Amino acid sequence: MSASTPTLAELRERLRAIEGVGDRSRPVLPFGLSAIDERLADAGLRLDALHEVAGEGAGWGDDAAATLFMAGIAARVARSVLWVVRARDLFAPGLYQAGLDPARVLYAEARDDAELLALMEEGLRHRGLGAVVGEAKRVSTAATRRLQLAAEGGGTVALLLKRPGREGAREGARDGADPFGLPSAAATRWRISGAPSAPVPWNGLGRACWRLSCVRQRGGEPFELVVEAPDETGRLALPARLVDRPAAADRAPTRAAG
Repeated sequence: MSASTPTLAELRERLRAIEGVGDRSRPVLPFGLSAIDERLADAGLRLDALHEVAGEGAGWGDDAAATLFMAGIAARVARSVLWVVRARDLFAPGLYQAGLDPARVLYAEARDDAELLALMEEGLRHRGLGAVVGEAKRVSTAATRRLQLAAEGGGTVALLLKRPGREGAREGARDGADPFGLPSAAATRWRISGAPSAPVPWNGLGRACWRLSCVRQRGGEPFELVVEAPDETGRLALPARLVDRPAAADRAPTRAAG
């Protein structure tokens, strides 16, 4: 009797096993929202991997949202965080509002992207840090492989903000306009942009909302949804208007757990 033809789901599971994706022995940080975690191949972010983040546009608003997205992740890991910058424009009170206590952050300033990547790699190999964060414009595929290998070896999550060349983005198709224009060894790639906040019964703005897009993940499919920005514990939430929908209520809690 001939063996039965494997289903598509079985084939995907075999490929994930070969690639080492979905190995539950790997350290993972769940977002605590099933609307996100259920769509991620590892049910969260691997803590021994590189993850890339970029703003949807070249404006400062999307750039700030991408920065706070990384700060919320770093806020929920144990141990200190190394944050490598190219310019002194990181606003510590903003990180605190996203749950990342500035007292936990070690800051380093790099002269260029090459030095920044070298500092990130050194921090990842240190093994005593919870996260290493960096912000760069130009990162080669080979450099992302080195960061991924260093993250795997040290068991420390690497978060890389890919900042576009703003001049190129304004003028069109110049090199550097798309921060994800080159292939990468990153386990996930995310784009962040602002979204309308929910109305509030007082004069002012409600909690900031983002359009969160996982544009690539190893072993899984891309997806997109609207979330509320991290609270003082670094946790994302679903906007109330989405939670109130029956389908969304069955799928995700309003607040991320632990």
